[in-house]
Amino acid sequence: MAIKEYQTVREVFGPIVYVEGVDDAAYNETVEIIMPNGEKKRGQVLESSKGLAAVQVFGSTTGLDTKETRIRFSGETFRLPVSEEMLGRVFNGAGVPIDKGAPIISKEKIDINGAAINPYSRQEPRDFIQTGISTIDALNTLVRGQKLPIFSTAGLPHNELAVQIARQATVKGKEDFVVVFAAMGITHADANFFMRDFEKTGALERSVLFLNLSSDPSIERLLTPRLALTTAEYLAFEKDMQVLVILTDMTNYCDALREIAAARQEVPGRRGYPGYMYTDLSTIYERAGTVAGKKGTVTQIPILTMPEEDITHPIPDLTGYITEGQIVLSRDLHRKGIYPNIDVLPSLSRLMSLGIGDAKTREDHSGVSNQLYAGYAEGRDLRNLVAVVGEEALGERDKKFLAFADAFEKRFVNQGKNENRTIEDSLDLGWELFSMLPESELKRVKPEHYEKYGKKYRK
Repeated sequence: MAIKEYQTVREVFGPIVYVEGVDDAAYNETVEIIMPNGEKKRGQVLESSKGLAAVQVFGSTTGLDTKETRIRFSGETFRLPVSEEMLGRVFNGAGVPIDKGAPIISKEKIDINGAAINPYSRQEPRDFIQTGISTIDALNTLVRGQKLPIFSTAGLPHNELAVQIARQATVKGKEDFVVVFAAMGITHADANFFMRDFEKTGALERSVLFLNLSSDPSIERLLTPRLALTTAEYLAFEKDMQVLVILTDMTNYCDALREIAAARQEVPGRRGYPGYMYTDLSTIYERAGTVAGKKGTVTQIPILTMPEEDITHPIPDLTGYITEGQIVLSRDLHRKGIYPNIDVLPSLSRLMSLGIGDAKTREDHSGVSNQLYAGYAEGRDLRNLVAVVGEEALGERDKKFLAFADAFEKRFVNQGKNENRTIEDSLDLGWELFSMLPESELKRVKPEHYEKYGKKYRK
């Protein structure tokens, strides 16, 4: 399409500029705003109807004169130049390099507003991804092509968990495993932490980082995850790589969505968020998966902080509907000094059964997982009883389950920020903890697995 220029700004409402006489502006079309002083800003078309286009400006609209400002419509949507040279690079939330490296020059430019994977082409995720974290690998297994969010709250170490997963994640037999990391609305301190950790550990060499700061324009936060996913899809489906996409923090993304909806004077929905937020989130989450005939895959770990620690808040609620489980971080465990503070009881991986078993992890994986859940759940229930009647009122059996719950948190859940456990390490640790319980209580593991893996831990 040809570039068209207009000098017909009708009004400016916050970060949105309304331009008259525009008959053929396309949704998400990129725009260049030329200020009276010659300064140029970028923008994007949010809406167009009856000759009036609403343009979201990337940045401040201070000094924007309605009579002198020129608006240049490009005729194209936002397109990202992609290449394998993006690995090891750091970009801002608009896709501009911020690591002092050269800009990415590529003939291949892809529209960032990609579509969800066609259900007809989508294949069932099957391969196990090892994160090195016992509570995920053994109890809430991540499967290649899955979308598994982490639900956190303010003040919990979800950033540390994110970089640890990015640093440690691997797929057995797949050396072409890469990470695309996108952070939205973060502070300068968080951005420095991410860059420093990726560089120090060498993880940056197989990663692409997109960092959107809290001081950056809100509209940029809506672009950042789409830039990351466009990069991931290119690396996965064009270059046959196994890509893990980590998105943090989706709450900042949704707040930006609400802010822009308010600027457009849209009727607010639940808790002030736009009614189309479910659809908008699905355009991000549904871009993960495996595609028939393609060797590469895209796996997603979105991270969000639940406002007011409310798991029924629209952001975690809608995320839970679209994705395939959730990893829930616990403030109580954090207070005890346990890291990672993953509460396994409300956590769930709906695709876990597809990624575990003989050839994928180990034959005893399912039984160990079920037995750990059962033992820990019973121990947690007994804590409530102890608070009422005291530990002295418990029988010997109950005291063993109570001790098991404490040991499970201190030894299985708790691990160092640099401790990378294999799945075998995690399962063996589970069998070691089972030695605290009566053999007759191990009802969820097969006798032959007990003989092979667990009996050696009995004194």
